[in-house]
Amino acid sequence: MANDPGWGNRNNEGPPDLDEVMRQFSRKINAFFGKKTAPSGSSDDRPSVAILPIFGLILLVWIATGFYIVDQGSRGVVLRFGKHVETTLPGPRWHMPFPVESVTVVNMEQVRTIEIGYRSSEGSGSRSKELHESLMLTDDENIIDLQFAVQYNLKNVEDALFNNRSAEEAVRGIAETAIREVVGKSKLDFALYEGRDEVAINTKKLMQEVLDRYKTGINVVSVTMQNAQPPEQVQAAFEDAVKAKQDLERQKNEGQAYANDVIPKARGTASRLLQEAAGYKLRVENEAQGNVSRFNQILAQYQHAPEVTRSRMYLDTQEQIMSSVSKVIVDQKNGSNLLYLPLDKLMATTGANAPPATPAVTPPAQPNATPTVAPNTYTDARARDDSRTRDRDSR
Repeated sequence: MANDPGWGNRNNEGPPDLDEVMRQFSRKINAFFGKKTAPSGSSDDRPSVAILPIFGLILLVWIATGFYIVDQGSRGVVLRFGKHVETTLPGPRWHMPFPVESVTVVNMEQVRTIEIGYRSSEGSGSRSKELHESLMLTDDENIIDLQFAVQYNLKNVEDALFNNRSAEEAVRGIAETAIREVVGKSKLDFALYEGRDEVAINTKKLMQEVLDRYKTGINVVSVTMQNAQPPEQVQAAFEDAVKAKQDLERQKNEGQAYANDVIPKARGTASRLLQEAAGYKLRVENEAQGNVSRFNQILAQYQHAPEVTRSRMYLDTQEQIMSSVSKVIVDQKNGSNLLYLPLDKLMATTGANAPPATPAVTPPAQPNATPTVAPNTYTDARARDDSRTRDRDSR
């Protein structure tokens, strides 16, 4: 201010004259563009008209900085002096330029990923464990090393910007809390094998409930289990236990397969025996009924002709007994000589050569001798037929 020529003439009690300031500014602008200025006491000492286009250009540029484009799937958050005034949809938009208003474009559909229990390297693709995140306790008091990834996006841009200091840290903390609660209520084998998908589903559900309760505006897309195993210090013992369990399951399966093979066969055999027993029962009952009917018929005949019926019954009984005998025994009352005739060999020879039937050779009959001949020879068969014919004639 010491270089200002009008500084000593000013009254220290008030501010500088506005017209004087404008005239000084006009002279500086004209000097910058090479124009001559009038003396300070001249009546033409007023702002030059040349500065108006410059002000207009600056104003246009300032207004142009308020144009912005919101991409598809994004939202524009407009702040006026730091206060939220509106949220714009996709498309070309305009807001009052800085410093009056500012806009923040937030991608709502971008899927972000957070790794819990491990970190992946960008270039090498290797993983480094984070044991303070992955080690947790199960319901049966076993330690499990669990690594998983959480994918999320935004569903409410206002909550995501104004209720969260750091969305990533919020998701990471809530994910650790949710997974520890779910695993803490599960058994070790369930979390390692058959229940891994269920653990992931329950974790996602619990995370979403907590995030909505705190109005974070975050939507959990998926929870993916990357690795689940016991701690490295007990890995060998755990593998032995797993092998023993697999052997047990294998033996159970073999026993069940054997049972599936034996039981149907036993049931089939039992069913066959039952059917055979039922058939035998039916056959015996039918035979008994047939015998009863035959005995009734014989009784009726016996009542009409007792002697004839008795003789016939005797002959039929002898026929049944002698049908399995291949020897001929001749009983002589006056002597004790026994004569054996090889009739079975003679019958076999006769059946092989097939000659006409010839009467069998018999020894001379002794007086009062009663021969008993097996009925399976031709002569005996003919004699039996003749005897039955005589019986029928006598009736």
